[in-house]
Amino acid sequence: MTLQRIATLNVRLAAGFDLLRSPLLLAARAYVCWQFLKSGWLKLEDWDTTLFLFQEEYRVPLLPPEWAAVAGTAGELLFPVFLLAGLTGRAAALGLFAVNALAVYSYRHVLLAAGFEAALAQHVLWGCLLLALIAFGPGRYALDQAAIGNGVGRAIA
Repeated sequence: MTLQRIATLNVRLAAGFDLLRSPLLLAARAYVCWQFLKSGWLKLEDWDTTLFLFQEEYRVPLLPPEWAAVAGTAGELLFPVFLLAGLTGRAAALGLFAVNALAVYSYRHVLLAAGFEAALAQHVLWGCLLLALIAFGPGRYALDQAAIGNGVGRAIA
């Protein structure tokens, strides 16, 4: 097989995989969205426990526990909606990445302890998916793309 044939095969293979980009980005958005929305809803369902955890267990820097609870819950409920819709997709992914990173930092005394490797791995997975969404955008199945297609935001596309 010549080098030219290998290069041609590689280009065709890449074109085939490029067809999967938008569906896979949508799947990543849906998966991450579901994880954070569940967490946000759990916090809302039992606000007293949420406040207790932020006061006693989570070690959020700089913010009073009550503010951290509100900010964390709001981030877990708002950013996923924007991310799933693909509306300001990169900004929403960046916001969720920050929520995720702060959660790991604030709960590191547990997540970095022996026996909690799977819990930490989940945060790493979410972080990697969010970094991919930040780097590549939300894909074709997103409101961002509809806005760009209508002439809005061509400078940022």
